[in-house]
Amino acid sequence: MNTKKFTLFTSLFAIIALAIGFSACDRVSQIIEPAAPQMTETSEEISVGVVLSLTGRLTDSFGRPVQQGLELALDEINNAQSDGPKFKLIVKDEQGTIEGAVEAFNQLIHQENASIILGPPTSSQTEMAFPVAQENQVVAISPTSSARGLSAIGDYVFRVALTTDILIPRGIEVTQTKLGYQRVATMYDETDLFSTDGDASVQEVLAGKRIEVIATETFKGGDTDFSEQLTRIQALNPDVIFVSCLSPEKPGILRQGHELGISAPFIMRTLTAADVQAAGAAAESAITFVGWGTAVDTPGNKAFVENYSAKYGIEPINYAARSYATLHILAEAIANAQSTDAAAIRDALASIRDLDTILGKFSFDANGDAVYDTKVLIVKDGELVRFE
Repeated sequence: MNTKKFTLFTSLFAIIALAIGFSACDRVSQIIEPAAPQMTETSEEISVGVVLSLTGRLTDSFGRPVQQGLELALDEINNAQSDGPKFKLIVKDEQGTIEGAVEAFNQLIHQENASIILGPPTSSQTEMAFPVAQENQVVAISPTSSARGLSAIGDYVFRVALTTDILIPRGIEVTQTKLGYQRVATMYDETDLFSTDGDASVQEVLAGKRIEVIATETFKGGDTDFSEQLTRIQALNPDVIFVSCLSPEKPGILRQGHELGISAPFIMRTLTAADVQAAGAAAESAITFVGWGTAVDTPGNKAFVENYSAKYGIEPINYAARSYATLHILAEAIANAQSTDAAAIRDALASIRDLDTILGKFSFDANGDAVYDTKVLIVKDGELVRFE
């Protein structure tokens, strides 16, 4: 790749590099006008566009945690600089819809002259919004989407969440070895890409291990009654039940399974502490495949959890952690690029290897997808702890 480099105010890199050394990653929102990429004045800001759910059904599960994670990282990075450019976020509401995400990308690019965008949250939104960024040669980083293949469309798009093809095979290997399950049921949201891709991957991995899938049930995002699907599954007495869906439906599935007396463990990718709290006792013994957890011993993670909890009065969840990490990763890339030009930032992001973050040692692969260690967690006494 050809990289356009120009001088960036010297203190920016020294201070951002120092800030990165003590904390970790995720990505946020604000944009630089292409006519004035060099930051020659201490008052100039680095603008980053952010696309998240301020309204709609994903506000509590995605929007608020993502925004809080970005705000905490923004404060840390900006407060670490006594002078020099500061980061600034330009936030657009995607309203929890695919159409809203595409419109937000277009607004940031064509009205705000954005060269960097963080988001959108879901895989269904990312599938449609990433091509807009790639076509306009704007760097886009989704902290949370994880369906397979979405970053492979071009060299300007990146993701910080571990993808389906990394999380699910490793998670099944760990859990099947310990639990020995041979007869499995699955449930998934047939309207959501994260969910359909997740169930397809689960079935592929299980087939490769000659583990029988005895039932597959579907539902739609926004549904609240899962009793018919769960009753049919219960009658077949599976060893475990894999569920692929977004956060709003997870607590209801766990509660209704508990009410029916289902004893088979539920395995749900990216189950959060908020989901566990909402499900109450019904979440006990549920298992999840994730890339981060409050109990994980990674660089800066304890401080992140403490600082987030002090600021917002609650513990962070996965989406907050990944967003926090994203902005720190972006700051590292800009410092390494010595530029705010989109092509230079793209090249710097692609070159990141083994960066210390709250997610662990972080790298991007050749497709722009994240590489770091997977984690398997289980709910014990209402808390998500290491499964192994």
